[in-house]
Amino acid sequence: MLSQEDNFSMLLSDKYQSVRSHSLKICAPLEIEDYLIQPMEDASPPKWHLAHTTWFFETFLLVPFLKDYKVFSQPFEFMFNSYYNGIGPQYPRSKRGLLSRPTLPKIIDYRAYVDRHISSLLNKALTPEIYFRITLGINHEQQHQELFFTDLKYNFGHNPLLPVYCQHSRSGLSLDEAVTFSEFDGGIYEIGANAKPEFCFDNETPRHQVLVKDFSLANRLVTNAEYLEFINDGGYERPELWLSDGWNKLSALKESRWNAPLYWCNHDGSFKEYTLGGMHDIASDVPVCHVSAYEADAFARWKNCRLPTEVEWEIAANDQPKEGNFMDSQIYHPIPALNSSMDGLFGNLWEWTRSSYTPYPGFKSFDGQLGEYNGKFMANQLVLRGGSCVTPRDHIRLTYRNFFYPADRWQFSGIRLASDD
Repeated sequence: MLSQEDNFSMLLSDKYQSVRSHSLKICAPLEIEDYLIQPMEDASPPKWHLAHTTWFFETFLLVPFLKDYKVFSQPFEFMFNSYYNGIGPQYPRSKRGLLSRPTLPKIIDYRAYVDRHISSLLNKALTPEIYFRITLGINHEQQHQELFFTDLKYNFGHNPLLPVYCQHSRSGLSLDEAVTFSEFDGGIYEIGANAKPEFCFDNETPRHQVLVKDFSLANRLVTNAEYLEFINDGGYERPELWLSDGWNKLSALKESRWNAPLYWCNHDGSFKEYTLGGMHDIASDVPVCHVSAYEADAFARWKNCRLPTEVEWEIAANDQPKEGNFMDSQIYHPIPALNSSMDGLFGNLWEWTRSSYTPYPGFKSFDGQLGEYNGKFMANQLVLRGGSCVTPRDHIRLTYRNFFYPADRWQFSGIRLASDD
């Protein structure tokens, strides 16, 4: 009979192998030229994602914990370090698309080399620290699987050929109902995660009490049809609807046609939308996606509503099943609301909140060099909740806190309205 420790090791090994192989699986539709393209400074080429996630396991597990381990390639320690200053300098983020070498086969060899040594490490005594770091590395790779889709879409969506990554179809039938609001009582609630026994990121902790007033939350995300009404009513031309910083950003981008969600194109007076399945007519009942927090906030003001706080979102989602349209569905695009009561809090689209990405009371970063994972980014960003159609289903949690700058639009992000009425 297997001991509990052996069972944990086998389960962890299976999870590791599953996630690592899935990174290669989602790359299968690519052509060799696609692996190198860096479409903008905030995005990375697929080849870099494959190498960086491997660097993470090598740097934080094999080097410190596997005796006599020899790094695969010394220059990789510099080339594929993302932002860990405690490890050493990094190759400039804006120039990742210039790395024609190492070749893709070399990076595949790198992945196989590290995977073999991780297997050896798992066959040894599984200490709590090794277990934690491998689990963190698995979750880290899942984050990069999501970034693979967001970055690839930015590449393909700005290519005049509008390449198709996959063929997808709509899933299910839309309710085609007017938005309704569910009411929640104010009071003292607990939000956040306990660090044990289940894995979570440090920014989700500690669990703590919060005081909220009565609030209402929309039963579904804002649709393309509703957002089109905002556009047709001059939403992008009305400064009274916009935060000052958002209006300044909008004004600076007039020449770039920032007058609709990202990937919307005006063809002969009507909009079409680029998806990973190609260019399509705007589907009226599908949630609008690829909007910035500035656009989401302006739309909410136009509707005499507001964006929810992350506390309100977590309270509303607390009793909801973790079901939805995730990466596992292989649709890679939001789908219409399928439930008349509080639909889609998980999956489909990351939902902007009005909450600043700041530490919870009593927050402590991961120990050592891994402390740079989340904490140092807690400034000038907003929290998003719930996951999206390119998030792995087993990666998301009620307490998961994603974060982006309010002007960011290439993430699969959408709008859920809240109200104090």
